[in-house]
Amino acid sequence: MRHGQTHANVSGELDTAHPGADLTDLGRAQAAAASRAIAGEDLDAIYVSSRVRTHQTAAPTARERGIEPTQLDGLEEIQAGDFEMRSDHDAVAGYIGTVAAWLEGDLARRMPGGETGEEFLARFDTAVRTIVDAGHDAALVVSHGAALRTWVATRMEPHPDAPPATQPLHNTALIVLEGDPDGGWRMVSWQGHPVGGTAPGAPDLEDPSAEDPTGDLDADGDGRVG
Repeated sequence: MRHGQTHANVSGELDTAHPGADLTDLGRAQAAAASRAIAGEDLDAIYVSSRVRTHQTAAPTARERGIEPTQLDGLEEIQAGDFEMRSDHDAVAGYIGTVAAWLEGDLARRMPGGETGEEFLARFDTAVRTIVDAGHDAALVVSHGAALRTWVATRMEPHPDAPPATQPLHNTALIVLEGDPDGGWRMVSWQGHPVGGTAPGAPDLEDPSAEDPTGDLDADGDGRVG
């Protein structure tokens, strides 16, 4: 699950450093709605990154289930490097363009002032391996938009019906995978919009006015990436 809306999502800033911005009121509502939406799903663990927004997003689900979230290094967003906390066109295009290059196979390319695709995948792989080795039947991982899309697109078994990594992954969107690092990963579902916000009578959990530079990843580098 991607975290809920933050103040940086609203202002359009590339917020990837520790501790990161808090959730907005809408972000907290998204987190609560997500908890209700997945209430029928079996979960025996919840993992979050070191960024405060993932802790806040996981909190309603954790309280409801009596599960203490585990903070796991490696689940953090792709580092913005020299683009950190910038919202100008050049910074956003530079960030998205680098991620797009990784998705096209150029994993040696380095985010200016940040990590390469190879380095990102190595630390996210290590985190996922830790989760799998813990022996859970099902775990919720609350992470970040560009990180989730890049890792899923790179590590999932190719499937003609799978959505591309450029599909929207808005706040509290949910990707469900089955498998493991050795046997491979299969996509069960990709819900790109806030989970719990599409049912009849559900509250409006979208914010079309937010800049959210990590909400939509345009492969041409002129869209928006979170």
